Amino acid sequence: MNPQWLFLILLLPLGGAVVNALAGQKLPRRLAEAVAVGAVALATVATLVLWPLAAGEGARATLYTWLATSDLRVPVEIVFDPLSASMTLMVTFVSTLIHLYAVGYMAGERDYARFFCLLNLFVFAMLTIVLADNLLVLFLGWEGVGFCSYGLIGYWYQQSANADAGRKAFLVTRTGDVFLGIALLWLFDRTGTLNIAEINLLAPDFGPATLFVLTLLLLGGACGKSAQLPLMTWLPDAMAGPTPVSALIHAATMVTAGVYLLARLFPLVSLSPGGMAAIAVVGAVTALYAATCALAQREIKRVLAYSTMSQVGLMFLAIGAGTVAGALFHLLTHAFFKALLFMGAGCIIHLTGENDIYRMGGVARQRLLFWTFLAGALCLAGAPLTGGFFSKDAIFLAIMVKRDLFNYSLLALGLLTTLLTVIYTFRLLYLVFAGEPRQAPEGGHHLPAVMRWTLPPLAILALFGGVLNLPPAFGWGGALSLFLGPQGGEEVHAPLPVELALVAITTLLLVVGWLFARRRYLPFRGEQPTAGKLFFLHGWQADRLVDALVVHPFTILAGVFWRRGDKQGIDGLLEGSGRALMTLGGLLRRATTGRLHSYLAGFAWGLVVLLLWMAAYVF
Repeated sequence: MNPQWLFLILLLPLGGAVVNALAGQKLPRRLAEAVAVGAVALATVATLVLWPLAAGEGARATLYTWLATSDLRVPVEIVFDPLSASMTLMVTFVSTLIHLYAVGYMAGERDYARFFCLLNLFVFAMLTIVLADNLLVLFLGWEGVGFCSYGLIGYWYQQSANADAGRKAFLVTRTGDVFLGIALLWLFDRTGTLNIAEINLLAPDFGPATLFVLTLLLLGGACGKSAQLPLMTWLPDAMAGPTPVSALIHAATMVTAGVYLLARLFPLVSLSPGGMAAIAVVGAVTALYAATCALAQREIKRVLAYSTMSQVGLMFLAIGAGTVAGALFHLLTHAFFKALLFMGAGCIIHLTGENDIYRMGGVARQRLLFWTFLAGALCLAGAPLTGGFFSKDAIFLAIMVKRDLFNYSLLALGLLTTLLTVIYTFRLLYLVFAGEPRQAPEGGHHLPAVMRWTLPPLAILALFGGVLNLPPAFGWGGALSLFLGPQGGEEVHAPLPVELALVAITTLLLVVGWLFARRRYLPFRGEQPTAGKLFFLHGWQADRLVDALVVHPFTILAGVFWRRGDKQGIDGLLEGSGRALMTLGGLLRRATTGRLHSYLAGFAWGLVVLLLWMAAYVF
């Protein structure tokens, strides 16, 4: 099997984007939609057909040499190994279902060509990150997902709030990109290459300080794309975009890019104990922070947005604990149940015309929607034997076996996050589905079949995704870890009693959280805003803190430069020069009287001055 066929996985979504960009609005709507959906679906088929190439160390394919100088050679080269193949299959398959769903969700939109062009381009950019074997090519995809997120979050740009959300996402993630750019340049300076495999091989030659700072820079880049502290403020506002965009960002593309970056460069970052500790701490703290915020949200998609931030924090925690297999396992199961939850939320919004969960209720009458949403919610809450249960426990088990105070502290944060996750998940279920409708539906729409029937496949994958990497305590297990091999990070070996104890703890947390949520939110009693709830509702006032520490000082500094430098300096110099020339022109204008005797007198005096100068020069 020719490895060059691997480029089809990339070129198919890119081709779909180009067709819709150039001719989508002129094509029949169904044909333009079919091009977009078919491009990603064929990429999924290509991934499955080419799957044998991922065996062992994988396969590499080079399209052409992008840059070539005496010191730098950058080929457009992709790698299809167990890590990238697993991510590629998830991205293409989940994106295909989201594209199908979007056909129904965006049925009333006139500017469909722009939407599907950006959606295809988003998938292409993410696949570029996943398949790149070169940091510069990866960075191209990295910037591509940033651009596409800007265009899709602000898709309804006629409303200023949506446009502002797109700009905010673009600017905050650019902050993280600066850190990644510095790391990229530093790695090239140290190694003379941008090839990821070669950099990982040369990493042991770096000093401890260099490794630590490089890991922090890579972490900064990852935090921007994956919305981790302190670069997390863009993600809740990103819900301004259409729901298919939210599903794509949270499940299959942008938010998981940071986790994948750290996994791909794990041989480097794992050499720095301090860097690994920083990754784990950022993940654990972000997971807890986002879970507290999700508890207070009223807008259904913002609940899920903070939930994503929290779950991605657990993936960072897994990387910091040394288990790439655990991080990828949770990334895959999370992709299934979070895509399901966002798409289910979009169906609810479509039916009710309402986003506020306090104004919903009674949606359980929609049986298919209820059961599929319940499946995703149980996975998010970590109900026993669901995919989310197994993937979360794999992360906690990797921390438990460390057996030191630092890791026990991280485990405590993770378990507290799990309890809060159970509470806000069942809070969401009870407020949306239980009881009677609390408001008459306003602006609701008929739910297209294509939106309904994309949910069951995701529900099945979410519920049974645990079979990808079952722990030894449950029989046949470790399939994903075995497939990843050395790329899976540290192997986790725990005695059976430890595994069973962890299962008992997480199950107890599920029961406690469910009982609390049931008592508090069933039946609905309303909720009075308090200072504490408003604090969590607004994300611990993170936006105000950023405004105070960054935006306001920058605005003051920009004002000073504008008034002093621009207005008084540059404008003053230009306007002053103009006034001086006008004054000089006025003086010269007085000399041009039009009288002949004045001009003759001028010539005479000029001749006298010239003769005197010549006399002084001669004598």
